[in-house]
Amino acid sequence: MSVKNINKYSDVDDCPVRNVLDRIGDKWSMLVLLILNDNEVLRFNEIDKHIDTISQKMLSVTLKGLEADGLVKRTIYPQIPPRVEYQLTERGKSLIPHLHNLVIWAKDNIGDIKQSRIAYSS
Repeated sequence: MSVKNINKYSDVDDCPVRNVLDRIGDKWSMLVLLILNDNEVLRFNEIDKHIDTISQKMLSVTLKGLEADGLVKRTIYPQIPPRVEYQLTERGKSLIPHLHNLVIWAKDNIGDIKQSRIAYSS
């Protein structure tokens, strides 16, 4: 492998793949993106109900990260109590077909992956 190829993956700031995967490859981000795609606009508690096993703090951190990357838009309505809604941005929507391909691949291969894990641990 050439030095050029090694260097292009070594620095997360310069490697777009690592940079993006660091954000969407965590435990919750892809799931939040897929849920928002299915529902278009959701409030925080509605997203929380869709993901029964996420803490509110982790959901908040996840949404902030997705918002920081321009994948999710947060809209605050000035009323009492404040209403906050989340939806995908155009950038977020452009990621969905790629996530769907990963979901399809995972469904097609999960059986073999589980068998490989069992064989590996034996």
